Amino acid sequence: MTPLTVTLPDDLAERLRPVADQLPRILEVGLREVTAEDVAGFSGSSDVLEFLVRLPSPDEVLALKPSPELEARVRELLAKNRTGCLAADEEREWGLYQYLEHLVRLAKANALQQLRLAGDAPAAS
Repeated sequence: MTPLTVTLPDDLAERLRPVADQLPRILEVGLREVTAEDVAGFSGSSDVLEFLVRLPSPDEVLALKPSPELEARVRELLAKNRTGCLAADEEREWGLYQYLEHLVRLAKANALQQLRLAGDAPAAS
């Protein structure tokens, strides 16, 4: 690892202290989001990440669905990926969407587990 010194506003430094051991991961996720802003069509990720960051209820997490625009873009990239026709920027975008889907699946699994522990889980299908 490479040491890095950063100057931060006091309020941000205070918010980061409790999660200091997770800073490499936090920076990685943040960097992916910042980088994604330059990729056409990836703006839908901000909405999903902001939703998850506000710590929604388990029911809200389980009800989370992609916007029609996001869903259409993912379908388009999936089709191109299957035929091996993704351009370099599309490959990067596709990877970011796969990562976002992974985060949502983890959030939904956690939400379902919380509901099961509380005895409020929907029946398994």
